[in-house]
Amino acid sequence: MRVKLMSILVNDQNRARRFYTDVLGFSIKHDIPVGEAAWLTLVAPDNVEGVELLLEPTGHPAAVALQQALYKDGIPLAQLYTEDIAAEFERLRAKGVAFRDEPKTMGPTKFADFDDTCGNLIRLVEG
Repeated sequence: MRVKLMSILVNDQNRARRFYTDVLGFSIKHDIPVGEAAWLTLVAPDNVEGVELLLEPTGHPAAVALQQALYKDGIPLAQLYTEDIAAEFERLRAKGVAFRDEPKTMGPTKFADFDDTCGNLIRLVEG
């Protein structure tokens, strides 16, 4: 068994597409129109066969409630990993990414949370 796909709830799929590709640097793997939205998956450009992120529209009231509750309580929806959090933090901040704080260290882990502009907090982790 393995993980192939993870959903990221987004309140605006087009804005999410731009943010996750133009700002974060992911590549589009699938972009298949499905009604008013799309089956839109992204991959890391250096691992196109790796785990896909599905930018999942919050079309159901339960999804909206979950997303809003997590955000309000400061709970990240997902974690993204980087080899050098200091460099990635500066790169993303220069592109206008809104971080909650400077990177923190907790035990062996360094992390920083940011707003993905689509209703979520995402945790950037060094590892």
